[in-house]
Amino acid sequence: MTEDKTAPANGSILVVGGGISGLTTAIEAAEVGYEVFLVEKNPYLGGRVAQLNRYFPKLCPPSCGLEINFRRIKDNPKITVLTQGEVEKVEGTPGSYDVTVTLSPRLVNANCTACNDCVDACPVERDNEYNFNMDKTKAIYRPFEMAFPMRYAIDAAVCKGSECGECAQVCKYDAIDLDMPAQTQNLKVGAVVWATGWEPYDAGKIDNLGFGQYPNIITNMMMERLAAPNGPTKGKITRPSDGQEPASVAFVQCAGSRDENYLPYCSYVCCMASLKQTTYIREQYPEAKVYIFYIDIRAPGRRYEKFYQKIKEDKNVVLIKGKVAEVSEDSATGNITVVAENAVTGEKISQTVEMAVLATGMQPTAATAKLPADLKYNADGFIINDFEKGGMFAAGCAHKPSDVVTSNQNATGMALKAIQTLVRKQEVIHG
Repeated sequence: MTEDKTAPANGSILVVGGGISGLTTAIEAAEVGYEVFLVEKNPYLGGRVAQLNRYFPKLCPPSCGLEINFRRIKDNPKITVLTQGEVEKVEGTPGSYDVTVTLSPRLVNANCTACNDCVDACPVERDNEYNFNMDKTKAIYRPFEMAFPMRYAIDAAVCKGSECGECAQVCKYDAIDLDMPAQTQNLKVGAVVWATGWEPYDAGKIDNLGFGQYPNIITNMMMERLAAPNGPTKGKITRPSDGQEPASVAFVQCAGSRDENYLPYCSYVCCMASLKQTTYIREQYPEAKVYIFYIDIRAPGRRYEKFYQKIKEDKNVVLIKGKVAEVSEDSATGNITVVAENAVTGEKISQTVEMAVLATGMQPTAATAKLPADLKYNADGFIINDFEKGGMFAAGCAHKPSDVVTSNQNATGMALKAIQTLVRKQEVIHG
């Protein structure tokens, strides 16, 4: 890089969200010389990708990509990571924004070595939202083995604080501060990238599909955690009701998606997620039968189409074109019966399985909690990028439903858009 192409000394970018899109945006901008503030609401980075067992296109575990990204962040002094942070306010214009960020107390300081003594001592348990409440952790916890930052956090909502204090008593490193206060930070940045990601659509809202009523109906993200080696069952896919190995599984595609009553759009990834999860089941249980009920199978691109064709050749996998109308449970066995109309033959199909997986769609986080900035949204809550105005941009699933590869490509583009905002501001200042 020549001298005149380096980043201006006062150019800085705020990236909101520490999932794969936020990580990519932050790293790409920082590695060409820009100061980046990366704000994440959770006590760890990695977002939804960290919760996956494997991801496309190579079916590798998320630790592959995340470990490299965490190392790049750790080694780059241009990136400041603010976990447990929420952006409260963004004011200003492109090239000059004033941002207020509140930081919830982690109650564990940088002395932490993740030795685990505190966890052994803690007497309080909590539902583990990282595993979609399928197991529990202690009130002091580390979300997953390679979590970054590599230190524990305390759930203040359940911790008994100084009334208990057993974790602090056993800590050899003086790392636990139960009186740690909340903080507010004021940042001055030239551009903001909103990489606020997505939430799994609430399957409990879909009245006819039985989630929350019957324990052996789970969501696609719950299946990812069941299959993951660091999940609630250490990677063993079992029925929630009794821990038994399922001999048959049904996948219900478009669970709430492409439906005006719930999510009117296609979430892009659900078909491939179910095909991928079919491989999880077939690997663990060579005799298991898998039934996939679908409206349309969407496998975008040659590589995904080849994967789909390979699944179709499996004699133990049955694909049924038909939207599921209802499900029911046999209370004696816990088995699930799925009812649909075959769109090809017109016949009503009733298939009983030992477990069902709802392929719920992705809903942008901003659909349920609008962001504290002057942004435009479409009817579904995705942020509309206004490139003419500039200054603030949405990356990844905050902008549209995307897989990991597409999110990374989009995040790189938004890093460039943020940099362009800073360069234009400098050109205005210096004439």
